[in-house]
Amino acid sequence: MTVPIDKAGPADAPPPGPQPEAIKAIPVRHYGRWISGVVVLGLLALLINAFAVANINWSAIPDFFFDSSVLHGVWRTVYISVLSMIIGLVGGIVLAVMRLSKNPVTSWVAWAYIWFFRGTPVFVQLILWFNLGLVFETINLGFYKDEMTDFMTPFMAALLGLGLNEAAYMSEIVRAGIQSVDEGQTEASHALGMTHGKTLRRVVLPQAMRVIVPPTGNEFINMLKTSSLAASACQFPELLRATSDIGQTSGAVVEMLFLAVIWYLILTSIFSVGQFYIERHYAKGSLRTLPLTPWQKVKTNLAMFKGRPSGGAA
Repeated sequence: MTVPIDKAGPADAPPPGPQPEAIKAIPVRHYGRWISGVVVLGLLALLINAFAVANINWSAIPDFFFDSSVLHGVWRTVYISVLSMIIGLVGGIVLAVMRLSKNPVTSWVAWAYIWFFRGTPVFVQLILWFNLGLVFETINLGFYKDEMTDFMTPFMAALLGLGLNEAAYMSEIVRAGIQSVDEGQTEASHALGMTHGKTLRRVVLPQAMRVIVPPTGNEFINMLKTSSLAASACQFPELLRATSDIGQTSGAVVEMLFLAVIWYLILTSIFSVGQFYIERHYAKGSLRTLPLTPWQKVKTNLAMFKGRPSGGAA
């Protein structure tokens, strides 16, 4: 039996008539954005004009920008920050492991350390370290013995004050990173016969780095700025101390403070770029596409500005 197949004929065509007009999409006008933009630009113009007409000798800034004492201050700021951060990172890992230990003694000692150093201002701690010679005449570590006034130099006081204080904060960052790793990873490692220390080094910490690295970078950038407290608390000749001394002798006090601000911005910007690449490295395996690098963002924005699609790869 043959089943007839319906074929569309003239009767099935749509009735003749006027065709519908194409929809014209009219973008919504965001007048609030324009108004807020004009207000912000106006306030910014007022701020720039206030500094432009102020009694500031702007030429003094480039004159002393590469002064030898300023460059030495920049170098001291960098290395005291790096060394203090190393002490803080190593001490933070040790304290985090102690805090997570099932031994109540080590756990309590770590908690007390964190409680003390986070509960007192770092400026007070720096002053306390610098003035320990008033309480202890000598220092005796068994393998090292010396007068406290000779041992507790401005550099040592700044290093201990900044580094030991940072260890308290880093311990909480490391502890949060360790606890972010699933416990099944540890149980599987122990089932394979790995010791607790090897499990921590080879399994837990590498995975915890994704959580540890971002706040650690922020802590280091904050350390660069906190090191300025060592100038007044420990008489350590870092960047702020160097620019302040030039300002006192030259009379350009405010100008030299602006110079210090510029150098701090340069240092924090450089280390922020480094932090970005470290975070990008440890993001491998957790993100489908890695974030664009600064150069890739520039190329993408230029391509969008020219109206061409960008071909940057992650």
